[in-house]
Amino acid sequence: MVQVIPHEVLLGTDLVIDAVYEGKAGGLLAGEALSRLIPGVGNQGGFRASGGGDDKKLVALFTSGEDKDWPDSLDLSTGQFVYYGDNKHPGHELHDTQRSGNLILRRVFSLLHASPPERSLIPPFFVFKKYPTAVSARSFQFKGLAVPGFLGLPSTADLVAVWKTSDGQRFQNYRAVFTVLDAAVIQRAWIGDLAAGRPLTTHAPQAWVDWVERGKYRALTAESTTVIRSLASQLPDTAQKSAILDTIWKHFSSAPISFEAFAARIFQMYDQRVVIDEITRGSIDGGRDAVGRYRIGLIDDPVYAEFSLEAKCYRPAGDESAANTVGVKEVSRLISRIRHREFGVLVTTSAVARQAYEEVRQDKHPIIFLCGKDIVDILLVNGFNTPQLVSELLNNEFAVSGGTR
Repeated sequence: MVQVIPHEVLLGTDLVIDAVYEGKAGGLLAGEALSRLIPGVGNQGGFRASGGGDDKKLVALFTSGEDKDWPDSLDLSTGQFVYYGDNKHPGHELHDTQRSGNLILRRVFSLLHASPPERSLIPPFFVFKKYPTAVSARSFQFKGLAVPGFLGLPSTADLVAVWKTSDGQRFQNYRAVFTVLDAAVIQRAWIGDLAAGRPLTTHAPQAWVDWVERGKYRALTAESTTVIRSLASQLPDTAQKSAILDTIWKHFSSAPISFEAFAARIFQMYDQRVVIDEITRGSIDGGRDAVGRYRIGLIDDPVYAEFSLEAKCYRPAGDESAANTVGVKEVSRLISRIRHREFGVLVTTSAVARQAYEEVRQDKHPIIFLCGKDIVDILLVNGFNTPQLVSELLNNEFAVSGGTR
C-alpha cells in the first residue's frame, strides 16, 4: 500500500520514492502539497525552480501524466525519464514561456555537454506526479531525483526541439531525457543545504555526488514483479484514449482483414528498427498476417531477427460490454507458426486473456503483445492524439476493403 504523508507534517519529512505527499483539505491552491514540501518552488506549473539567475538551487518537475499532446514518461526498468518543456501552445518562441522552463532545460543540457562538463552548476531535479487522494486533489507522488542525460544516449538526442501542430499552427517544444538516480530517500537536511546554496554536503545522496564529481549515472532500476498484465492495464485508462481506440475498432470492425496493415504500421511506429517485408494474403498466410525483420547492431553491418505478426481486431471494452479478449487458441496459433530463431508479435484492439498471457510468459515463448492501450499510446507519441486525427489517418491510408477472417 502506498505511504501517504499528511499535509501537516510535510515541512519536516524526507522525500521517499513513491510516497504520496498530501495536499490540504479544501482544494485551495494555497493548500497544494509541493510548495509546502519544498519551500521556495511555488505552487503552479510544471517547472518549479528555487533560486534566481541562470543557475538554480533545485528544480521540482511536476507531471500530471495525462497530457495527450506531451506524454511525459518514466521507464521504471531503466530509470529513464522523458519530460517535455513548457512551450505547449502556438504563438510563442521555443524559449518564451511563463515559467522559463525551456530556458532551464537549455541551460542545464548546455552545462552537461560543455567541454569540460560543468555538472557542479546543474541543480538536482525532483520529479513529482499528480496523485489525488480522498483528502486532496492537490497531492503528489515523489518519483525520484533526476539529472539530465542518460547513459549511452548521445548529446544530439537527450534534448531535442520537436515540432507540433495545433489548429493549423506550428510551434516547437523540448523533449528532454533525464536519469532518475538510485536514491531511495532524500534527506530533509539536504533540501535545506540546497536552499543555502550547498549541494555537495554529507547529506547529499551518494548517487548524486558520483554524478556531479565523476559523471557516473547510477540509475534507479526496478524489475517488474508483475509479468502478467491485468485486463485493465491492457486497455485505455482515460476517456480520451478510449475514444481513440473506439475509433480504430469501428473503422475496422466490418473488415478485420484491413486491420492487418494497420497493426504492422503500429509495430513500425513503436520501433524504427522494425522492417515489414510483407502483409500476407488471407488465403495463404499460414497463420501469419505479416512478416518482417528487426534490425540489430550497426547500421552498415546489421543483423536481423525475423518475426511473424498476427493482428486481432477484437471488440475492446465498452460502456455496457466486456472486452472480447484474445484467448489461448489464438495465441497458440501464433506460437505454432513461429519458426526457428523467430519471434512473434500479436497486435489487438482488445486485450489478452490472463490464461493465454500466463502460458506465454511461463513457457518463455518469444511473443510481444501490443494491446489496446499500447496501440493508443504509440499513436499519441507519434502525434495522433485525438479521435479526429486518428480517423483521418485511417481514412487516408487504411481504407477498409471488406471481408472477414
